[in-house]
Amino acid sequence: MRTPEEVRPRDRRRQMPSEKLTGGRERAWTATAIVLIVLVPLLDLFVPPDVHLAHALVLPVALTAVLVGSRRAALTAGLAVLALVVAGAERMTLATEDVLVQLGSLVLLSVVLVGVSRLLERRRLELAGLRRVSEAVLRPLPPRSGPISIASAYRAAEVGTPIGGDLYAVARTADSTRLLIGDVRGKGLASIGDTELVLGAFRAAAHRQSPLPELVASLEGSVRWGLNEHWDAADGADAAERFVTAAVIEIPDHEPWVHVISCGHLPPLLFHREKVTPLDVTDPAPPLGLGALADGGYTPTTFAFGPGDRLLMYTDGVTEARDANGDFYPLLERAPGWTAHHPPLLVQAVTDDLEAHAAAGLNDDMAVVALERDPHQI
Repeated sequence: MRTPEEVRPRDRRRQMPSEKLTGGRERAWTATAIVLIVLVPLLDLFVPPDVHLAHALVLPVALTAVLVGSRRAALTAGLAVLALVVAGAERMTLATEDVLVQLGSLVLLSVVLVGVSRLLERRRLELAGLRRVSEAVLRPLPPRSGPISIASAYRAAEVGTPIGGDLYAVARTADSTRLLIGDVRGKGLASIGDTELVLGAFRAAAHRQSPLPELVASLEGSVRWGLNEHWDAADGADAAERFVTAAVIEIPDHEPWVHVISCGHLPPLLFHREKVTPLDVTDPAPPLGLGALADGGYTPTTFAFGPGDRLLMYTDGVTEARDANGDFYPLLERAPGWTAHHPPLLVQAVTDDLEAHAAAGLNDDMAVVALERDPHQI
């Protein structure tokens, strides 16, 4: 179920077609399949001799294989074969060519269906393990951090995978909230290692009382070392092509400001009353991992961020989503229509509008984070 604090796009909430039934529903379906199989030889007693029901036996086997699992599918298949044998014996046609062909076809299809069911079970186990890993790597953002309300949405590029190359994290210091949003070069499962590296470095350093420039410098050092340490020349990629665009912000609890350092990332949008303004920093830094190109270190840009103001942070999976005509998603044009939305509704409005724009589906990882300072604070 979607919660206001952690809003997920609709396609992330849809159950996979191959997802297994559980508990009582699994037992209920197995019982239903057995009843359907038993009915075939019984009904065969009351239908005309030229009417054959054997083809219906494959249906409960197929559905059990997909919805329940390979073991029960094998049991169901065995019962289906037995039911066909009983139906043939009742009509004294068991040794006829027609029944033998039906029997052989049912056995062959059952073997294939059980094999498919085993593959689906393996895939489910892999996805379950990946979800556990993703929960440890990309932790859900808290609904609140000090005087800041937070909502977020995330969608990986690869369908059915919970994490990709986009990332976000929040950390508390004694008197401020710090937030990171970033985009690893690449997308989907192949970028999870770099995502974990960046998040680990941020969590290790962000809670300290060091100034924001020192935090970003620490991130740069950790990311540059990690990307080069784990670079595999055999994959054909240049180590210099591995980097992470990121924006790191700090919101003091008792001062009406937000401090922003951008490392090649898209500017946050400030919602102040009826106006939406991109927070373009005056001195952007290179992406993390390319810090050797930086001239003068990391300089934060300070913007007004008072009670009731909101920030929208996002990755290029949002702004580079295309519609059927190939046009990019016009986030800055749409945003003024959401100035009255608090973070959960703001994130919901963005994700719903984005899905409507890119009806054919998103082709890149996507992350959105909305923040609001307590209207009664300061």
